Amino acid sequence: MAVSISAVVLLGIVVFVLIRGSSIRLCPALACAGFGFFLASTGAAPVIRDAISAVTGWISSI
Repeated sequence: MAVSISAVVLLGIVVFVLIRGSSIRLCPALACAGFGFFLASTGAAPVIRDAISAVTGWISSI
């Protein structure tokens, strides 16, 4: 749970910086957020969560 909250905060900061620096506009950012929101309710969510957990576990073992 702590990893997912940290990932959300980190990605939120990245999106904020990209929108603020005009590297990405608001509408595409909202479209990506909506896509992520709806993707989280599909059957792909556990696979994505497991992959992220595996990567973070691998990184923490280094």
